[in-house]
Amino acid sequence: MTEEPIVPTSDASTPDELPEQMRVRRDKRDRILAAGGEAYPVGVPVTHAIADVGAAYAGLADGEETGDVVAVAGRVVFVRNTGKLCFAAVQDGEGNRVQLMVSFAEVGEDSLAAFKGDVDLGDHLFAKGRAGKSRRGEVSIFVTEWAIAAKALRPLPVLHKDLAEDTRVRQRYVDLIVRPAAREMARNRSHLMRSLRESLHSRGFIEIETPMLQTQHGGASARPFVTHMNAFDIDLYLRIAPELFLKRAVVGGIEKVFEINRNFRNEGADSSHSPEFSMLEAYEAYGDYMTMATLTRDIVQGAAVDLFGSTEVTHADGTQYDLGGEWASLTLYGSLSEALGVEITPETPVAELERRCETAGISVDPKRVNHGKLVEVLWEHHVGDHLSAPTFVMDFPVETSPLTRDHRTQAGIVEKWDLYVKGFELGTAYSELVDPVIQRERFEQQARMAAQGDDESMRLDEDFLTAMEHGMPPAGGMGMGIDRLLMALTGLGIRETILFPLVKPEEGR
Repeated sequence: MTEEPIVPTSDASTPDELPEQMRVRRDKRDRILAAGGEAYPVGVPVTHAIADVGAAYAGLADGEETGDVVAVAGRVVFVRNTGKLCFAAVQDGEGNRVQLMVSFAEVGEDSLAAFKGDVDLGDHLFAKGRAGKSRRGEVSIFVTEWAIAAKALRPLPVLHKDLAEDTRVRQRYVDLIVRPAAREMARNRSHLMRSLRESLHSRGFIEIETPMLQTQHGGASARPFVTHMNAFDIDLYLRIAPELFLKRAVVGGIEKVFEINRNFRNEGADSSHSPEFSMLEAYEAYGDYMTMATLTRDIVQGAAVDLFGSTEVTHADGTQYDLGGEWASLTLYGSLSEALGVEITPETPVAELERRCETAGISVDPKRVNHGKLVEVLWEHHVGDHLSAPTFVMDFPVETSPLTRDHRTQAGIVEKWDLYVKGFELGTAYSELVDPVIQRERFEQQARMAAQGDDESMRLDEDFLTAMEHGMPPAGGMGMGIDRLLMALTGLGIRETILFPLVKPEEGR
């Protein structure tokens, strides 16, 4: 078997400056073209999928041949040239493989010599011949005709060695070729999207699309990306959330609405945060945050069953994680009070909370200091980081939840929950604030915070307030990260769940 190490990226502009293996492959390409062949034909006459060939002839006896002629194409992942008989394996996009046997007796001297001279690991290869099994029991094609379908000018990495994480992320196309887990994640993400959509459609929700470019950023507390539109000569924002447009749809009479969307937040990147990420948001008229808790639990458990056949999933490290049953719930203020051994309430002074942050070694941006922010960072430090089982954390400070209805029985807090799994926040939901007068007051408070230097505060959105003034029914709303849901289901980090995550460019690229 011929295996070649991965070649570092080169900015070389002339063939003489290329690494040797790339020069050799470039020479092969040129030789094929000079001989009147094609290194990149427009198509090849495939008649069978590799997976279908493997399934159809798996039951043959070792060494048995048939008269069935099949024609396949795939990427060469193994090649061994030995005298008058060459062996190769081609792989499809899902990792299915079939063996090719190219012999002097079947293709002749010139074709066999060309195979030995032209075909490399990583090439896309077309092969036609009789289906059967080798004497060693491998489903094989006894090749009578072959052709290069696409010449690879860069070699594959060594197939039995793990790629470095940075290489996996930066060159996901290579990762997909060589690592089954990468292909599985891509399929699981697709299956997850379908499961979520089908679950919501079955409950009467309508999927819509809302703008990614917005004149006002809102729907969450986050720093936006800013761009400029030349035609209107105005600055625009990449959306940080679709919330305010989905609520407009509820005002308009779409009583059950959702969107699976891309959001952009100009913030840090780590194992659970990406500046570009996918989110599901759903809103239901005449619901509340408890309605959305039931919905969220049901669609997450349904997704686990759809993807893995059970609500108990196996993570990448081999551990089991149970998403089944009724999920636990606790209140933010109650659980923080228990952790600190002293009662914390919406009336607890900011100065006391600051002292407790200092004692715990928690630093807080002075531009964002208020009661609600301090309570939340204390809670994350003392409680949130230690939650493992799926848990609804209920009832948040009003200062940090400007789009949420006041709690129906307790002053100073709002009807909001955050869902925590494995120590990170998976989703959030509100009993939505639908009083336009109070919503204006909340926006004005956000504007004052922005004026004091808080660049994550929301702007006052007059168009949204105009929509609300037409009458928005009582509603529940929910947002859940798709990438983080895959993290909960697989135990992997966020950069593994996103097919092509944003990464800092390498120097010189």
